[in-house]
Amino acid sequence: MSGIGEASGGIDCPYQMNELLDLMVTEKASDLHLQVGQPPTLRIDGAMTPVEGPALRPADTDELMRAISPDIHQERLKTKGGADFGFSFQDKARFRVNLYRSMGATGLVLRTIAGKLMNLGQIGLPDTVLELLRRPRGLILVTGPTGSGKSTTLASMINWINENRDGHIITVEDPIEYFHKHKRCLITQREIGTDVPSFAEAIRGALRQDPDILLVGEMRDLETIAAAISAAETGHLVFATLHTTGAAQTVDRIVDMFPADSKDQVRTQLSSSILAVVSQVLLPKIGGGRVCGFEIMVATTSVRALIRENKTFRINSEIQTGARFGMISLDLHLMSLVTRGLVTPEDALEKCQYPDDFRQKLREAGIAYREL
Repeated sequence: MSGIGEASGGIDCPYQMNELLDLMVTEKASDLHLQVGQPPTLRIDGAMTPVEGPALRPADTDELMRAISPDIHQERLKTKGGADFGFSFQDKARFRVNLYRSMGATGLVLRTIAGKLMNLGQIGLPDTVLELLRRPRGLILVTGPTGSGKSTTLASMINWINENRDGHIITVEDPIEYFHKHKRCLITQREIGTDVPSFAEAIRGALRQDPDILLVGEMRDLETIAAAISAAETGHLVFATLHTTGAAQTVDRIVDMFPADSKDQVRTQLSSSILAVVSQVLLPKIGGGRVCGFEIMVATTSVRALIRENKTFRINSEIQTGARFGMISLDLHLMSLVTRGLVTPEDALEKCQYPDDFRQKLREAGIAYREL
């Protein structure tokens, strides 16, 4: 990749932040990593691609950080060792930024936020999800590893509700990534650290603000999880994310956050309030770009019973046989992406839940693949 011109003025930094941001836009990079000892590195279609040029020095990353970081986040970096915020680059793009300290030096990771909200079809979610978005109350969880597109999926769901339902939507995010305009709904967006100190406090406040739909950017701790479940129980449609893979693991993670003497109560609460778990992974798309693979669990009567009775190990079987309810297993969806020519069998194998079974299905379909 071509190099970046030298900065003029200030410290002798070989890179300018504006040029790096322009490069992100032109190369359609999802992320930019700025770390001491390495040239600026872009993630393009999932692959790490260094910019041609010298390795960054501590003074360089400090200068690049100051070029985009408000004073409040620079102070938070000094006192707490890290900060997160979002910012817009002219009218070209919007980014989510994480500042951190590593071995005494400043590091940054910038993630591109899609400028235009995608509809659910563009993301690849089936129409059965629309039925969930029409529900008046309950808990919908969107899960997956970091960088799997959870924020984009949630934003698209919120946008569909905004265009098709009446009500008051409150989002609680860290940081705010997508800006939503008032359409059929009134939208209130609150940012952690700027508008409210914590997710749990934001949820408690939201319940006094006449909400119909509540988006919780991330359920990070026991207090936030308890508040989100309570909000779903008391007549609100709640969306939230977790860094888990698969519906069964998601349910287990939530329950495991609670003390032993309250786990049974939480299982009962969760079984009655949960509507669905949408788990997703992101894969390189043949020909460029990326595509999502989904597992969708819908909370049927039998799934609710499994959650209540602590038999989550059987949820995967319910998903595999629950197509008539709109459910789909991750491996089945990945196989459909392979047969449609959207992803390679090797990339699907890397993300699937049951590699041995997936290999067998590839062989049965006559699809050649290279062993990882």
